[in-house]
Amino acid sequence: MKVLFIGLGSIGQRHLRNLRSLLGNELEAIAFREKNLPRVISDSLAIENEGDVASTYGLTICNDLDEALNLKPSIAFICNPTSKHLAAARIAAENGCHLFVEKALSDSLDGVDELIKLIKKKKLICMVGYQMRFHPCIKALKKIVSENILGHILAVNAEVGEYLPGFHKYEDYRQTYAARSELGGGVVLSQIHEFDYLQWIFGFPSKVYSSGGHLSNLEINVEDVSNTVLECRNNGLLTTVHLHQDYLQQPSARNCKVIGDKGKVEVDFIALTVMHYGSNGELISNQNFSAFERNQLFVDELKHFLSCIKKKIDPCITVSDGALSLRIAMAVKKSMQSGEVIKLN
Repeated sequence: MKVLFIGLGSIGQRHLRNLRSLLGNELEAIAFREKNLPRVISDSLAIENEGDVASTYGLTICNDLDEALNLKPSIAFICNPTSKHLAAARIAAENGCHLFVEKALSDSLDGVDELIKLIKKKKLICMVGYQMRFHPCIKALKKIVSENILGHILAVNAEVGEYLPGFHKYEDYRQTYAARSELGGGVVLSQIHEFDYLQWIFGFPSKVYSSGGHLSNLEINVEDVSNTVLECRNNGLLTTVHLHQDYLQQPSARNCKVIGDKGKVEVDFIALTVMHYGSNGELISNQNFSAFERNQLFVDELKHFLSCIKKKIDPCITVSDGALSLRIAMAVKKSMQSGEVIKLN
């Protein structure tokens, strides 16, 4: 199986390692690289001092995308900076490649509909890399909400905060895509996983309001704090979702509290726990996933993607699903800039 990697930073190398583990010698890996940095980045986001990318992973390196596509890969992994995703995905799709596009789908809605039509026309499989859909805490929360045992969900309070200079300690944070507007950075897009799982569980919002911006002393040209309210309606009932995002918290925080009129759920993604309380405050269940290893999220999503290609069926997170979370993110940015409530269809 020939697989092309467009971009081979930390997430690209993670996917490559996992694919090699899943496919063994069946994998023929090709990489189109612009910077062509030789460093090998481990699962723990550290630089391995010995070896280089090509020899470590058994790669064919191409400095020209047409050269790489002429090798006839059947799958393309789009792992370059967010602002470059759509252009790379479109060229790969035009050459008949199934697509795995890292989140976010893009930093703009321009060209998204055209990519969706192209994928459909070419009968390709495309999956967007929202690995949090495979997280045991997310799956447990989804199950509880889907069973309607919380009653009318009155409010959801979610948070994700982490210190940007600590993302990749091996490089200058000011040069990373997450820190640069021209590469599609900022907390809204870099932490877009939250928009994906929140709309997946609680529904697509009809209204969006957000405040925030570049509020810290970090040397970046993107927003580092965002406070968003999403108005969702299910069966005519209002659920208000609050999401806080930041590039500043130490230690990191990632959690979600769901409040219903018949109980509540508290999810801690750091401690890997899901606490379900009844209407009288009694503890109904305490699920602990502390033994879960993070890399399993990425392995599980790749297994699902490969299975969908084999069976010729749509994955659980299609390009259209990826467009939904991107629409929310773009509305958040628009609201933050204008100070207005943004309505969504």
